Parts: sequence; structure tokens; C-alpha cells
Amino acid sequence: MTSVEERVADDPGPVVVDGDGPGRLSRGLGFARRHRVFLAVLVPAVALRLITMLGYRGALWFPDSYDYVSGAVSLTPNLIRPSGYSLFLWLLSPFHSLTLVVLVQHAMGVAVGVMVYALLRHRFGLPAWAASAAAVPALFDAFGIQLEHLILSDSLFTFLVTLAVTLALWRRAPSTRRTAAVCLLVGLAAVTRSVGLPVLVLVLAWLAVRRAGLRAIAAGLVAGLLPVVLYAGWFSSRTHQFGLTYSTGIFLYSRTIPFADCRKIKPPVDELPLCIDTPPAKRGRSQFYIWGRTSPFHRLGARKFTPDIEGRAGDFAKRAIIAQPGDYAETVASDLLRTFRWHHPPFPEPTTYGYYLFQVHPPQPPPVAVARMRPYDPGHLNTKVVRPYAGIMRAYQRYFFLRGTMFGLILLVGLGALLRRRWEALLPWTVAVAAIVVPPTTAEFDYRYVIPAVPAACIAAALALTRRDGDTDDANRSDGSSWCDVPTRVGGGRTTRPSLGIQPRMPRRRRRHEPGQTGPLCDECRSVELVAHLVVAHLQAGRDTRDVGVTSAPVCWCTSVWTLVIASLALSV
Repeated sequence: MTSVEERVADDPGPVVVDGDGPGRLSRGLGFARRHRVFLAVLVPAVALRLITMLGYRGALWFPDSYDYVSGAVSLTPNLIRPSGYSLFLWLLSPFHSLTLVVLVQHAMGVAVGVMVYALLRHRFGLPAWAASAAAVPALFDAFGIQLEHLILSDSLFTFLVTLAVTLALWRRAPSTRRTAAVCLLVGLAAVTRSVGLPVLVLVLAWLAVRRAGLRAIAAGLVAGLLPVVLYAGWFSSRTHQFGLTYSTGIFLYSRTIPFADCRKIKPPVDELPLCIDTPPAKRGRSQFYIWGRTSPFHRLGARKFTPDIEGRAGDFAKRAIIAQPGDYAETVASDLLRTFRWHHPPFPEPTTYGYYLFQVHPPQPPPVAVARMRPYDPGHLNTKVVRPYAGIMRAYQRYFFLRGTMFGLILLVGLGALLRRRWEALLPWTVAVAAIVVPPTTAEFDYRYVIPAVPAACIAAALALTRRDGDTDDANRSDGSSWCDVPTRVGGGRTTRPSLGIQPRMPRRRRRHEPGQTGPLCDECRSVELVAHLVVAHLQAGRDTRDVGVTSAPVCWCTSVWTLVIASLALSV
């Protein structure tokens, strides 16, 4: 009969000899011990969000917030930006509480950090300190915490994209169901923010590179397009045009207007009102030419977001890019480099930048917006500042935020993982790059557009610490454990913990397999190996059996073990 220790060594699952099973308390304590490093990181991150909710009662406001909330009240699609976030607010509307909305968004922010940690531990077997460090930027960035308190779509978008990346990498082989779920999440992100559409293309391309198979790619394509097509149908039912917004061409026009020269573009007559005589060196920021009082769109009528004006503006922008590709590239590169600055200088102008700060007197919604939004939360539309909690977050934001230069280093480390052929980093790294490149390419740089890229970039950078030859997911751990298993308990209180450091990775042992089938040592082969070792040791009469190399082989075939026994006997003779 085998001893308890031998049974634990052979099967590292939960083995208990002095009771029916570990209680909930002991399991919880074991879980906490195994993840104590991450819990030490997670607790203060949660505390910061609780301080934020205590210091700024209600929600913080941005000009876009009014359209989102009023869209949730009237349940109509927005002409300027996708209304996926309004649908999210509509799902929470029965509670009539904006406080609940920001609470859910803070929970999403915490969940993003947990997903980064769980993925790196479960699939790639990083040690606790490394996986926890990768989650720190997402959990502790002050601007990210402030963004979670704003009524904006960015927190939901970040959550959906990070969940999609986590699910895509959770196992080595992309199954059809998981592929469909990943693309469905990215499709939902696309109707939340339009940058989700390029991300969907990247995910489908990644599936093709991974050779997921036509069935999985087709399932992902259908699942990813489903939310987009349904939303476009809803948009068409209200506007009589199949699409997501009426603003794509207008925002692209604003991207080109800082350098556009109509003498080089030579636009048609119906686009001449969009030309500007001001020299490029004296022109303002891109968004000024959409929302400013002297915007060229005022020459085309009172309403700028219409199919006709959107089409003309988009055509003008394409002509400008084709006629002045160098100026366009310089403008995009100048905005993109703002991502990697050490400090956070106000941009695009102080008023807009102020919305991203914890202020002594935060902006309140105007009376016109309050009248439209009051049905959503009749009593808590204005933000109430409470001391000393608000002061704590203002001081925290002054010093603790992800510097642009540090984010650039994170991207470089992720690129280094790809150069070292850690191909698992391909998806998160390209998603992070797309999240920061698409906005300045199609509209304009904004600090809040960088935050959704941080979790994916940290995942890619952390993969530079992993080995290239395999994983340590639950199906392939050498000890058969799960990343969230509690330690195995044996009589006398002794525990054995599955190792989750950077260890050589081997598939789980099987109980039996047929001759000729590949895989690690099964029980029968282990017995044969032991017999061979003893026989060789006896015949060699004291010679060092380590020269035979039997016990050092990590992988075997049943037939090969028998062949090795015969060969060893022949050599000994």
C-alpha cells in the first residue's frame, strides 16, 4: 500500500486524510496565502476607489456625458458617437442611481487588474510578484481611477477589450466557442467606441495567424459582426441610413484641417466652403474646427451631423491626405508622441484637460442637460465634494499616475517579447498599439484614449519573462493544479503548494496510454523505468547509473521505454 506522501507526489490534487474535506475557511485562507502578494496590491487599489466615491458623491461630468445619459433615457442612437455605453446605462436605469453606475465602473477597473494577474498566473505561470507588478499600472493610475468616476464610455470599453484578450489567451488552442465569445466581446466594444472596429480586425487576423481553422474564424467573424449589424439596424430605424454614426468623415476632416491647403487639394465646388484661408502655422487645434464658433461647418447649414455634410467632409479629408501625405504623417506623429511625454501638459486645451482632474469645484451639468437627464437619477445629478477624501485624491493624482515615458517603455518591453518569439504577446501588443494609434490617425490625441491600452500593453510586456516552449495553464501544469487551487493538506498540518514560478513546463501525467502514444510518463512506464534502473544498477556492479540517462528523461513513449530496457541490458553485458 502506498503512503500518503507517495499519493500526494503522484496526484497533487486536494488529498485530505484527517477529515472529510477542507472547510470554506481553510480554503479561503489557503487561497489568500497563495495570492498574498496580489492581495497586498489589490486592497489599496480598492481603498483608493472607495475614497474617490466618498470624496466625490455622485458622478463626475464631461460634455459627452450628457448625451450618453439622455440617450439612455430616450433610448435613441447618437449621431456623433456609438451609443453602446448609453445601452449600458439603460440596463442600470431601473435603479435610478448614477452612484451605482460609477460603483460598477470602479468594479470594472478592479476587475481589469484581476484579469491581468489571473491570466499571467494561469496560462503563463509567472510568479506572484511579476503578475502583480503587471497589474499595478491598471490598478493605481490616478487618471484611470478618475476616468472610472466619469460618465464616459472608456471604462466599459477597457473592460470589454481586456476581457476579450484574457479569454483569447486563457488556453493555448483557440476553440470555436471561445473564439466566438472573444469576437462577441470585441463587437460589443466596437459599438461602445468606434476604435473597437480595428481591434476586431486585429483579432480576426490573429486567429488566422494562429491557424485557428476556418470554422473558428467564421464563428468569430459572425459573432463579432453581430452586435455591429444589430446596432447599425437600430441606427437605421431612426435615421434611415445603415451605419454607426454621422461623424466619421467630420472627425477625419478635423484631423486634416490643421495642414490642408486647398491649392494643393483642389476640391470640387460643393466642398469649397470647407477650405480655410488661415496659414497652417496659425491654425488652432483639430477639435476647434468642429465645435468652434467659426467652424467652416456653419457655412453648410445649422446641422453639421447629417449624411450629406459627413460625406463631403470625409471626401475633403481623403483628398487632403492623398495630396499632402507628408503633412498628414507629421501631424499624426506629432500627436502620437504626446502619448510618451513624462508630464501631463494640458491638452488639447486647459478646459478639456480639467475634466480629467479631481478638482476642488468639479464641473456641474448645465440646466438644459439636467432637464434631459433628470428622469435617470432625480436626486443626484450634481457632484458633491466631501473633505478630506476629495483632497486625498487630488494629492494622489498629483504624483501617482502612469507617466507617458513609462508607458512607452512598457510597449518596448512588449515588442521585445515579440522579437524573442514570444508569440503569445502578439495579440495584446497589437491591441494596445491600435488603441493609441487609431485616435490621432482619425481624430485627435486625448489622454483618456491611452488608458484602455494600458492593461493589454502590460500583459504583452510581462510575457517577455516567460519561456517560449510551452505554457502552464490548468490543462498543462506539471503538478495538475489550477492557479486558484488551495494547498494540498496532509495529516499533521503539512501542506504542499503547486509551484507557479517560471519552471520547466511539462504536460500533466496520464494514468494510462497505448503503446506508441506520445506523452509524459504514465504509471506503467514509471514502474518499467524503476525496474530498468534496478536491473542496470545490478548488472553494472556499482557503476554510476546516471550515465544511462533513464531517470532524467522528461518525456517517454511506452514502446521506447521497453526498447531502452533491452538496450541497457545489452550494454551492461
